[in-house]
Amino acid sequence: MKQVFIVIFLCYLLPARAQRLMENIDRGVVAIHGEEGKVYIGWRMLINDPENIAFNVYRKTGNKVAIKLNAKPITESTNYVDENADPTEQNEYFVKTVLKGKEEPTRGTFILKVNAPSYLSIPLKTPPGYTPNDVSVGDLDGDGQYDIVLHQVGRGRDNASPGLTDPPVFQAYKMDGTLLWEINLGKNIREGAHYTQFMVYDLDGDGIAEFTCKTADGTIDGKGKVIGDSSKDWRDLTPNTAKYGKILDGPEYFTIFSGRTGEALATTDYIPARGDIGSWGGIGGNGKNDNTGNRVDRFTACIAYLDGIHPSVVMCRGYYGRIVMAAWDWQNGKLTSRWVFDSKDGTNPYSGMGNHNLSVADVDNDGKDEIIFGSMCVDDNGKGLYTTGLRHGDAIHVGDLDPDHPGLEVFGIHEIEEGTKGPGAVLYDARTGEILYKGSMNEDVGRGVAENIDPDQKGAQMWWSRSKGLHDVKGNVVGEAPAGTNFLIWWDADLSRELLDGNHIDKYKKGRIFTADGCVSNNGTKATPALSADLFGDWREELILRTADNQSLRIYTTTILTKYRIPALMQNPQYRLSIAWQNVGYNQPPHTSFYLGTGMKYPVIK
Repeated sequence: MKQVFIVIFLCYLLPARAQRLMENIDRGVVAIHGEEGKVYIGWRMLINDPENIAFNVYRKTGNKVAIKLNAKPITESTNYVDENADPTEQNEYFVKTVLKGKEEPTRGTFILKVNAPSYLSIPLKTPPGYTPNDVSVGDLDGDGQYDIVLHQVGRGRDNASPGLTDPPVFQAYKMDGTLLWEINLGKNIREGAHYTQFMVYDLDGDGIAEFTCKTADGTIDGKGKVIGDSSKDWRDLTPNTAKYGKILDGPEYFTIFSGRTGEALATTDYIPARGDIGSWGGIGGNGKNDNTGNRVDRFTACIAYLDGIHPSVVMCRGYYGRIVMAAWDWQNGKLTSRWVFDSKDGTNPYSGMGNHNLSVADVDNDGKDEIIFGSMCVDDNGKGLYTTGLRHGDAIHVGDLDPDHPGLEVFGIHEIEEGTKGPGAVLYDARTGEILYKGSMNEDVGRGVAENIDPDQKGAQMWWSRSKGLHDVKGNVVGEAPAGTNFLIWWDADLSRELLDGNHIDKYKKGRIFTADGCVSNNGTKATPALSADLFGDWREELILRTADNQSLRIYTTTILTKYRIPALMQNPQYRLSIAWQNVGYNQPPHTSFYLGTGMKYPVIK
């Protein structure tokens, strides 16, 4: 099959020895109506663009000849404002590259319709009683543009709670609202934040992203084909018991689906099986055992380049005690097991060290990915690399948080509870696990964030629910902590990041700079977006939210001009994999593998 991926060599994106196969995305041109009838146009800088590349922006109206809008080639940025567009006419925008005075067309155009709103709207076919929830993206048809996979959520339950749930439903859409397929996981897959994890990624390099998740008897694929035995009902239907509505018997499967059609391409037994459901406890807070299906059915998942070249799916079970990670490869139409990591029992130092989320990064700079899972790290070969011993938490941030410290750092918060002792907030070295900073000693911390949000300071700032101030990476209080501890987004003109909470964006020290009227966030007080990612336009991020009536998704992109020119974040491997795992457990914002913020040594391309 023809390879349509590109090889990444840029040293600030990857170690020179690695040659990862990544998506072949187009220029991602986007045009949005701004203030006073002006039109904002943004496009991607690609990692294989030469340093001296420049751009020309064109507008084509109806059957008229396309007009070049800029007087001289654009060299400083990858955005432009058209001040003379006629809003009563449909306009098509595209860019051309300029190298050594020679102009060449590139892939990617955008049609701005008459009276189009200041966002992209995707009409949905939401099932009755369901609500649009998490979104992931991938190129599902090979056209170089991202498509959407949406998790439609009905009645759900936390794993600790008994009760029936509705079957999880997944739908795939083009950006214009075309429904590509629908997959119903059936009554034998429980709905819930800790239960229903899904991955969207091109696993085999054919240019078409796959969709993959845990399945069961009665799952219906995008072609209407049933997986397993549809007559089986494995739910515990004994009312007024701790197991009521839970699924603790019957087969469990792992399935690869076609991103183009939703067809099940391969199904195998899920690794690991439940085994003894009372043997999934471990050490420390929340490390006890139960026989009610709480600890055994805690799931996470991610994509990782474990060989440095090809992406693998890693499906994880457990984090309060026993932890099992199963790495899978999908190549040449075959699904194979790469390795299985298993902490086995509560005496293992890795047991009880997981999180309600995880991250993926090349922490040891060998070109291959590791999985950072709360207080532990698993190497690319499936062996434990280290554990800090600090037990589980609700949030994790991995990136170059301290640009003056070699390599990557991990910031996380921990639930110090049930008689345990230790720090509630920690910054540690991502390669070794060495603790760099401890905060909130012996306090149960529920939420925390780390990122450069102060445009006047270099490096990340850290804050958490008990932090009593904004801290730098050395632990010094450097300002007042923001009120929100949820999400982040690059949105305005500078390099520091903004605060995303609910349907609004705030700038630290400045206040509210954007509100998505008519839209709402997901997941209660966590107030997370359907997705936040660099989907198109320049390097800054887009925001996807559901409308209040649950009948549409809206994609918002900034219309603020910036002078910075940075390659598309989706071509930074760590950031791209962050988008793949963003939907997992308690959703977390993505981070790049390089420091992006005030005072960064970014690759200026002139």
